[in-house]
Amino acid sequence: MNTAEHSVFSGMRPSGRLHLGNYIGALQNWVSLQKEYRCIYCAVDVHALTDMQGEATRAIQSNVREMVLDWLAAGVDPERSLVFVQSQVPEVMILHTLLSMVTPLGWLMRVPTFKDKVRQLQETEESVSYGLVGYPVLMTADIILYKADTVPVGEDQLPHLELAREIVRRFNHLYGPTFPEPQPKLTEYPLILGLDGKQKMSKSLDNHIELAATPEETIARVKTAFTDPQRLRRTDPGRPEVCNVYSLHKLFNPDKLDEVYQMCVSAQLGCVDDKQLLATGINKTLEPFRERRREFAEKPGYVEEILQEGARHARVIAKETLSEVRDKMGISETSL
Repeated sequence: MNTAEHSVFSGMRPSGRLHLGNYIGALQNWVSLQKEYRCIYCAVDVHALTDMQGEATRAIQSNVREMVLDWLAAGVDPERSLVFVQSQVPEVMILHTLLSMVTPLGWLMRVPTFKDKVRQLQETEESVSYGLVGYPVLMTADIILYKADTVPVGEDQLPHLELAREIVRRFNHLYGPTFPEPQPKLTEYPLILGLDGKQKMSKSLDNHIELAATPEETIARVKTAFTDPQRLRRTDPGRPEVCNVYSLHKLFNPDKLDEVYQMCVSAQLGCVDDKQLLATGINKTLEPFRERRREFAEKPGYVEEILQEGARHARVIAKETLSEVRDKMGISETSL
């Protein structure tokens, strides 16, 4: 494991196989951070319960495995990073409860992401679950249980992290210096538009391409992509600057950008052929990833062993932190 002085914590909800947006927007950054930091990467399955209920939760465990396979194939290294499942370290739920005792309700109600989630779920503030309201407290517990001091975020996530910092400051004020204030590591999270060309790539919007898709599935998905809405005939000149297929060429066919641009504006390249070129670029780029993923998936118990070992190491840190918190808050130690 990386023994760098600073620790990074980041987590993902287990929604199953990841897509190109996850890969470009976050996963590549996770892999890069391992070179400089001691990294802690967590499949936050308890967080998933805020909007997955009933029969839907039966998919969580298989979703964790699929997601972690993507992490490993992308280059997340369990020899250098802690990789585990949130619920396998139950100390985080205890710390969440203790932190909730020092977190004013008003702080939670003003978080922009809470209001956005309420609208997304088509709920009212009176009908949402206690768990959704307290989501930022559990997120704070995720980070500080391991004394992580660095959290990679985009600018839109800063309000969430600032609340975590406020909770830490309040706890440290009440009970003495205990936790480092987690600092944001601002990272560029490129906005990857979905195949509809309008909204961010998302599984829920079905405008995505899975990393683990077969080459044939990738070709089929790319064929559905929207291009220049004003290009109605094959002979019409295209406008690459408004075409989402062209924007994806920047990531998957960077050596062909000028050629594609010139052929598009001169109507030498039709949208069908353009999409085929993009699909070829995506498949070529992801071929090593998909091969590694297949190898990992074919090893019986491989993912489960990594997660169990990661949880075992994480619990050593978690128990030490929780012991310190209990002592400062006057809560008796458990004999378990």
